[in-house]
Amino acid sequence: MALRMLTAASSSVKPIFSLSIFGHIWKVFHSPKISRRHLFTHIVSNIATPSAKYGGRHTVAMIPGDGVGPELMLHVQTVFRHACVPVDFEVVQVTSLSPEKEVYNAIQAVRRNRICLKGNIEMDHNLPLDHQSRNNMLRTSLDLYANVIHFKNLPSIETRHKNVDIIVVRENTEGEYSNLEHEGVKGVVESLKIITKVKSLRIAEHAFQLAQKMRRQKVTVVHKANIMKLGDGLFLKCCEEVASRYPQLFFENMVVDNATMQLVSHPQQFDVMLMPNLYGNVINNVCTGLVGGAGVVPGANYGSMCAVFETASRQSGKNVANRNLANPTAMLLSSCNMLDYLKLHSHATCIRNAVLRSIENKAIHTPDMGGKGSTLDIIHSITKKIPHIG
Repeated sequence: MALRMLTAASSSVKPIFSLSIFGHIWKVFHSPKISRRHLFTHIVSNIATPSAKYGGRHTVAMIPGDGVGPELMLHVQTVFRHACVPVDFEVVQVTSLSPEKEVYNAIQAVRRNRICLKGNIEMDHNLPLDHQSRNNMLRTSLDLYANVIHFKNLPSIETRHKNVDIIVVRENTEGEYSNLEHEGVKGVVESLKIITKVKSLRIAEHAFQLAQKMRRQKVTVVHKANIMKLGDGLFLKCCEEVASRYPQLFFENMVVDNATMQLVSHPQQFDVMLMPNLYGNVINNVCTGLVGGAGVVPGANYGSMCAVFETASRQSGKNVANRNLANPTAMLLSSCNMLDYLKLHSHATCIRNAVLRSIENKAIHTPDMGGKGSTLDIIHSITKKIPHIG
């Protein structure tokens, strides 16, 4: 019996495709770009469910991280219990000061379950030079090459710009984050930026496939090839090569400094944006600010075998940790995207609707949304709006 179960589990391994969550993120809103029926059809056909499922329940790795992460994870578990979500969490503690052994234990937990809900792990630049970013260790060891975030206005959140609807696809495993630097001569530091053809083609194909499946019209590649002619030049060339196979999509490229200016002045011009690692970090944070801030935007990272869901902004929020002030919206929406990935669409929709309906009440908005409410105010509102199941 054990052998039969192991064989069945191993045969279920499929490449993970980020499209699996996108149709459900905003289905509570009307979108002219793609019909709900079409979304449901191709989303279901592309979801690869992890094999860590026993007795009808899924097992998911959970890494609370630093700052507000631990308290937000407790709130996720509270909401899941109210919604009777058939998910069990394998909690693995990793912080900025965790030894490498604990990080590798977490990596094994994610590999074992093939899906993870994660808080941010801080990185203090005052730590020793040989202390590697724990976030980077997770992403590179698990080959989470695609960071994909959908930035869209929430109706209940006041923002300067309206009608923002941008998907940002960021290469997540190389570039300036390769952790290769040295001081060859005293006072002279060299940092290596790694751009490879294989990984550039891979992330470009991922972005263009996503744009096509989501019936998007345009892909904008962000680069600095006018200065870094070899590194960013290679990335841009790879994107142009992939773009030639998608003639139905309008393709353009934009230098990163101009892209940031265009985002804050006229973000509605962008549809799908594709970029290397460091520029993705900058663009993601700009877009996060455009649609309401770090507390409201969910995010996800995809590899060939694993998916890790976290908030879009990789900030730990330590300034509001344990003060009942953290906004739980982004983490809860990230957990909903995770449920869609697990094909638990009814649970995801139930919780997502409760979250979005709750934050319509400005009286419970947390300080980051301009209110005087608390974390528990939002959580209590959400749990009251979850229909009784039983």
